[in-house]
Amino acid sequence: MPQARYKELVDQLAADIRAGRLRPGTRLPTHRDLAAREGLALVTATRVYAELQAMGLVSGETGRGTFVKEALPLGQGIDLHAWSADTVDLSFNYPSSPGQADLLRAALRQLAAAGDLESLLRYQPHGGREHERATVARHLASRGLTASVETTLLVSGAQHGLTTTAMALLEPGDVVAVDALTYPGFKLAAEANRLELASVPAAGHGPDLDALAALCKRRRVRAVYAMPTLHNPLGWVMSARRRRELVAIARQHGLILIEDAAYAFLAEGAPPPLAALAPETTVYVSSLSKSVATGLRVGFVCAPREWVPKLERAIRATTWNTPATMTAIACGWMEDGTVARLEDDKRRDATLRQGLAAEVLGRLKRISHPASYFVWLPLAQAVRADAVAMALMRERISVSTAHPFATSAHVPHAIRLALGSVDLATLKRSLEAVARVVADQTY
Repeated sequence: MPQARYKELVDQLAADIRAGRLRPGTRLPTHRDLAAREGLALVTATRVYAELQAMGLVSGETGRGTFVKEALPLGQGIDLHAWSADTVDLSFNYPSSPGQADLLRAALRQLAAAGDLESLLRYQPHGGREHERATVARHLASRGLTASVETTLLVSGAQHGLTTTAMALLEPGDVVAVDALTYPGFKLAAEANRLELASVPAAGHGPDLDALAALCKRRRVRAVYAMPTLHNPLGWVMSARRRRELVAIARQHGLILIEDAAYAFLAEGAPPPLAALAPETTVYVSSLSKSVATGLRVGFVCAPREWVPKLERAIRATTWNTPATMTAIACGWMEDGTVARLEDDKRRDATLRQGLAAEVLGRLKRISHPASYFVWLPLAQAVRADAVAMALMRERISVSTAHPFATSAHVPHAIRLALGSVDLATLKRSLEAVARVVADQTY
């Protein structure tokens, strides 16, 4: 049986298991029956089941046969946390700088000494108090946006911002163009709001804009979800020219642009955001989760003024308002320069970690930005991502496969490594294990 056909059968069975077409507990054909059905040698049928077992999808029981397992959600969730305390988490980024806990202690003491502490115990305006919206607007102005109190809203993190944008501005059944590999959180928001995602392939450092234009001629596309500055998971930064071309397509077809800038702070010298080029049709979403701390659930949305009432209603329907104490701390840190200092620290830290990854991973093909907190590892044609992930899990290392990021029927065999959640010594040892496991799977 040709190598490509053999791998196709492994992928077909794996896809049927993940999709639930083959349910946990299902008894699969015997090795001999599979060989007869597919027209392959018995040894090859045995190899197919061995690969599925290495991927954690089936189990073989002597004298009973091969059964579908309740698959671990490797690569099926959203940047899954480590499975246990002794597992190294390379699937989720929660970068932290030394001394951040001390900053929080000082901020809490400062709040405790404030004269209007009682106000933090009451409901807040849905989009944030006016002076806090003004603070965030100034922060966004440093990102190149023309933001104001009237166009700026506070939300509980970027994920909340994306979800409220989908709720407020889109209708069930609307078509949203997305990258073929995109942030899994937006996939969840789309699913919750019953949106249809239309996949757009990549072309270099950005989406294939010719393919997007063709899609808009074939389908009634309502919006585009984009990460022009430091794409997750591919790390690209779209050029100024391509941003202008994307804006031109949006204006031609009346599209809403949803700009996710959660990691944009890491890419210094990037071209202006889409929201600066097309403020009349762009919703800009970001947060302090990666730049400051993941536990500080404060994000922001900048949108055309006429859309703000709809967004405020979506905030009311989901969280009513951001937690007042967290918002007060976040705005204080924006005003006194703490956020800017932490962002500088994390840019240096991410650059250091990317250098370490380049050194350890050596000749393995990598796709990344030199100052990002993740690396995309495309795997050789014969290597299966789930098998690599399972082998690493046996070494207590958690990684993401391409499944949570994929929006097309074709799911590439690749893994994403999050670099920002462990100390440098642990990261080095873990990356060495990744390089070894991938090499073992390749040869």
